[in-house]
Amino acid sequence: MEQTFVMVKPDGVARGIIGEVITRLEGKGLKMVGARFERLPEKRVMEQYREHIEKPFFPSLHHYITSGPCLLMVWEGRSAVSVVRTLIGKTNPAEAAPGTIRGDLAMDIGRNVVHASDSPESARREISIHFSEDEICTYKRTDEPVLYE
Repeated sequence: MEQTFVMVKPDGVARGIIGEVITRLEGKGLKMVGARFERLPEKRVMEQYREHIEKPFFPSLHHYITSGPCLLMVWEGRSAVSVVRTLIGKTNPAEAAPGTIRGDLAMDIGRNVVHASDSPESARREISIHFSEDEICTYKRTDEPVLYE
């Protein structure tokens, strides 16, 4: 099974829609195997967004992502990265399809509720930034036999 990183950003936390995000991911059949609720420390913000540090929008992104707590999660399932990306929708909520998390719950690209890894490589990198191996749980969902062939 593949793992991916998902973060409910400060706007999603402040709006009280953490449960909605989790419900949609669990409802699809994905399994949460790690979670932490916290304000991101500076070191991990810089690691998480290292490819954006030199971009003009980074100061605003940095201010926003450190403005409140985030829910950091690791999700597992077959093709978890692509499944989660489909569920959350396009980065710009104005372009995200109805039925997706961003399409239904967000209005602005700068406050788009959730982050999710965009590739298996990014997922491995982002998970390792925020979680140690011993913080990832292994267990069976009772519905796994009917989720997968």
